[in-house]
Parts: sequence; C-alpha cells; structure tokens
Amino acid sequence: MTAYRILAVDDDWAILRALWRGLRLEGFAVDTVDAGPLALDRVDKAPPDAIVLDVTLPGMSGVEVCARIRAAGTRMPVLMLAERDDVDGRAAALAAGADDCVLKPFDLYELARRLRALLRHVAPHAAARAPVTVGPLTVDPATRRVTLGGAEVEVTRREFDLLEVLARNAGIPMSRTLLLERVWGYDFEIGAGPLDPLAGSLRRKLEASGHPRMLHTVRGAGFMLREP
Repeated sequence: MTAYRILAVDDDWAILRALWRGLRLEGFAVDTVDAGPLALDRVDKAPPDAIVLDVTLPGMSGVEVCARIRAAGTRMPVLMLAERDDVDGRAAALAAGADDCVLKPFDLYELARRLRALLRHVAPHAAARAPVTVGPLTVDPATRRVTLGGAEVEVTRREFDLLEVLARNAGIPMSRTLLLERVWGYDFEIGAGPLDPLAGSLRRKLEASGHPRMLHTVRGAGFMLREP
C-alpha cells in the first residue's frame, strides 16, 4: 500500500527532524519546510495527503497558511501544532479550517494516530485523483493516461505509478528508497530492485518523439522529474 504523504511545517528544525523521523517510523512519507510561503508553494505544486502545521510560524503564521489553503478549496486534513498555553492560537487555527490541534510537547505516536483518524474521514487519496501537469506532461490517475505535448504515451502499470509519484513531487529529488516504498509498497535492498530499469524504460518512452529530458537521475539521491 502506498504511504500517505505528510507535509510538516515548523520553523524549529529540532521539531521538524523529530516529525520527519517519527512519522516515517509510523509508515508515512514525510516532506518538511520551515516557512509559510514554502508550505503554500509545496501544496500548490505537490499536494500532500495531509499537513502538520505550526500555529506560530514567523512572518506568515500557520493560521494564515491554513486559511489560504481552505480558501483555495483544498480538502486535505490540516493538523495544527500549538503551545499548551496558546488558547487564542488554537481557537484561531480551528476557525481558519484546521481539522485538529495537538499541543506541544506532543507524543509522536498520538500525533500519528490522529493523522490516521483524519485521513480515514476524507475520500481515500482524494487529492491524488486530480490530474497532474508538469510542463507538456499530464498524468491522469482517474484514467491512468499519460500525455506529452498532447500525444498519448503508452506506459505499463508500474511505469505509471512511478511517473505519478515523480510528477506530484516535480522538482524534488526522490530517493530510491522512498520511490520503492511509494511504488511497490515495501522495501528492496538498494541496487537489487527493479527501480533503475523501470526509470530507464520510462525515460526512453518520454524521449521517444524527440522531447527534451524531463526524468533525471540525481547522483547520490535518486530521481527527479522537472519541466524541460
């Protein structure tokens, strides 16, 4: 089963590291950013399944980020993090459209449990059903069709799954380990699995009609899809 992708947003890097490590151990895929504008950009370009968002971000607050996400019509669960004595912040977060609020210091197991509860109450992977467009490339999960420059590209089931993950994270290097988890649902030993041949086959299909390269190998990281 494909892991839910969580976007964690906090200006405290100790908290971000704890969220990244702890939620991954709980079976989630995790991206992190440390500022409100970066969070909005990530939501726009690579929508996660849910967001863990600090109330008191500097500059653009977490409350404002949540309000903008909801104003755009985005339904993904938003779980806010607030200081225990910040009653006004918690109230403002819920008024802005947050689904839940966890108090700091938090227990990671409890936070993961609340995330799963929120995700069960939305349509499974609802955000992931919308087509994704990266430059001339469009990936449509509803029909499982891939078009490039208006022409359809024939891909296998696994090639489609890989391309969808890369397209939803366009411009972000994705590690081999994470791609194997997202596409196959369990771990392979690095270098022993089918990821590299699959990526090579997909790259050849995308470039078959003379289109410039979009699927790149990132040395020491994995793969990344970006606009030509």
